[in-house]
Amino acid sequence: MTLKAPELLLPAGSLDKMRAAYDFGADAVYAGQPRYSLRARNNEFRLEQIAQGIQEAHARGKKFFVTSNLIAHNDKVRTYLRDIEPVIACQPDAFIMADPGLIMMVKEKWPETEIHLSVQANTTNWATVKFWQKMGVARIILSRELALDEIEKIRQECPDMEIEVFVHGALCIAYSGRCLLSGYFNHRDPNQGTCTNACRWEYKTHDAQVDPNTGEALASTMDKGFSFTKSREDADAQFTGTAIQRHPKADQVYLLEEANRPGELMPIMEDEHGTYIMNSRDLRAVEHVQRLVEIGVDSLKIEGRTKSLYYVARTAQVYRRAIDDAVAGRPFNPELITELEGLANRGYTGGLLERRPANDYQNYETGHSVLQRSHFVGEVRGYADGLAEVETKNRFAVGDRLEIIHPQGNRQVLLEKMFNLDGEPVQVAQGSPVRVRIPLTGPVDGALIARLLQPS
Repeated sequence: MTLKAPELLLPAGSLDKMRAAYDFGADAVYAGQPRYSLRARNNEFRLEQIAQGIQEAHARGKKFFVTSNLIAHNDKVRTYLRDIEPVIACQPDAFIMADPGLIMMVKEKWPETEIHLSVQANTTNWATVKFWQKMGVARIILSRELALDEIEKIRQECPDMEIEVFVHGALCIAYSGRCLLSGYFNHRDPNQGTCTNACRWEYKTHDAQVDPNTGEALASTMDKGFSFTKSREDADAQFTGTAIQRHPKADQVYLLEEANRPGELMPIMEDEHGTYIMNSRDLRAVEHVQRLVEIGVDSLKIEGRTKSLYYVARTAQVYRRAIDDAVAGRPFNPELITELEGLANRGYTGGLLERRPANDYQNYETGHSVLQRSHFVGEVRGYADGLAEVETKNRFAVGDRLEIIHPQGNRQVLLEKMFNLDGEPVQVAQGSPVRVRIPLTGPVDGALIARLLQPS
């Protein structure tokens, strides 16, 4: 059986990241429409950049999708058609949308516009896929809450509909992005594109005692009290009639304190795990690419429009190789997993693609990303007389083993000497914005450089 290569779809938070995605193997990118994308923060794309991005993409034979996937309130419905018209005039390959009303309005006014249904619409079954197909939607981005067998069932029941699956990036503690934490803490609504990732923040727990008369939770180590509105009976009730057993330590009431809000204590019941109680691991499904290709998924999607250029290049390169290996019938290369450890991550999980114990999805120990294999340290900005001019991003030094990451292939070198721009020898290149020159051979134009943290 001849296997079809799925599209590799990468995030583009800027034109430079878009170019890196294409250079390292992406077939298409997605970028956010101003005001109407769920990445309204940290989005460098305005109408001018969208137009330029589409032009560059089509010149390279690539695709460019515009994400317009917020769930709109009335005020944005009022302005939506006005604001999307000039974007449609730029002729992107598709719009990624979630709001049924906005989809209806676009299809009524511009019936030829291609719509991809966002993961925000939470499509979890084949009947819903068929519904949206009747509504004129061309592709469904399936919910992250699906197992591989469920994806296969949808493919079998809907053979003539394009389906897209997330394979890498951040996971949300809520159901595919429907989190309210950010809006609760600092009035930035995640579902309107302004999430502050409150689930990643550091929290501390304080022992508390409950006043039997008032039900108020009082901190044992601090003077400030906080009203505890949920009773012990209410907490117990959620386990009634289930096989779930409460952990003994869950009987203790705790007060939760976010690191940047000292003294503001929030009551919570928590078990013996650490304090990063809402911090999900990152999705990594590179080892499942073969199965997804065999199922016949049309597009494999990587999350991360707010991530770095290095992240975009690295994930594009790794998943490109995984797709090419799968289509060619080559066995999975475990080195691809190792290479993804070169990206800062919160611990990886296959998410719900495979059914696993709940603790496989959560990272209870740390809320920040951890580097396991390598550290991004610079970008090559020029080359002359055997020396590459490197704009540094993080510290590296003579004696370090570096990985040169290039679309034509990666290689490792031992850094034996380094010079400043005046030609004087230096031992250490400090972080951005220093520029240094290092000796390199082979393809270097546009290369990224990482410092290996572990022996090769």
